[in-house]
Amino acid sequence: PIDPRGAAGLHADIARLVALDAKSGATSALPAVREAVRRIPELSDAPGRLCGQDGDRLAALAELGEVIGWILFDAGFYRAAHRMNTRALALAELCGDLWTARFVLLNDSMLQTHVGAPDTALRAAARARGTRALPARVAGLVRIRQAHAIALLGGHRDALDLMSRARCLFLEGVSRRDPPWAWWIDRTELLGHQGWVHARLHQWDKAIDLLHEAVAAPGPSYRTLFAAKLLAVLARAGAWREAEDLIAGLAPGAARIGSVRTTQTLERTASGLLGRSGTPRPLREAAVFLRECLPAPHPLTPRQPPARP
Repeated sequence: PIDPRGAAGLHADIARLVALDAKSGATSALPAVREAVRRIPELSDAPGRLCGQDGDRLAALAELGEVIGWILFDAGFYRAAHRMNTRALALAELCGDLWTARFVLLNDSMLQTHVGAPDTALRAAARARGTRALPARVAGLVRIRQAHAIALLGGHRDALDLMSRARCLFLEGVSRRDPPWAWWIDRTELLGHQGWVHARLHQWDKAIDLLHEAVAAPGPSYRTLFAAKLLAVLARAGAWREAEDLIAGLAPGAARIGSVRTTQTLERTASGLLGRSGTPRPLREAAVFLRECLPAPHPLTPRQPPARP
């Protein structure tokens, strides 16, 4: 069976999911994801069986699959996210939508780094880069994904060089060649990832400065992850008072965090503070309070090994 709606109906689904994710986080979008997968059989069918369908509709299906893959990833369903990414990539290649194919590969690169598979992440980023020159924003994002994976492998200088190049590319500004999805690659996103890469390399002072700046800027719900990374860095650096102040700002709204990646990061940091013998008593009490405020794990979220720092 094939969903009878055309590309316009699928784009309405995409807009709805993107809005839900940006406003309230991935977990709030999960019911809509399940409804879309149930209602649109092509999202579960083998992509090869869709040969000959309208190209615009296949492109919309690929884009919808990319959005669903992102939401599943941020909601903690890592294996399901990878499966949806694989399906979205096949759909994009089937209709020749190279920009969506690149976006899916870059999302999957981030996922692979998150679950501790940096070599796989680098291969996905290399496929996204391709052989032809890319617009500056997209080329910068490729280097950000590469920097995270290489930092995880211990490549200090190479990771920093990649982030420096990503920053230079960002400063080139927008281009007529930018794909529609490049709108979210802004200065705050760049700052957050710069700080995150420095954190992976245990360069705490630089990481703290950059993440502080990223956290101070308003943005979509999923960027709460930068605040969680900042707390982790403050804890690792022994910046007790700053960590306590950050928890005071995060804890009251923690129950509404819709990113499982974020809540898992906060939970690990709080547990680490409680298990550390030198943690001051006020910060220990703040860590207990933070854990109490975090949302309960989603009942369908599978147990996963902790993400690498």
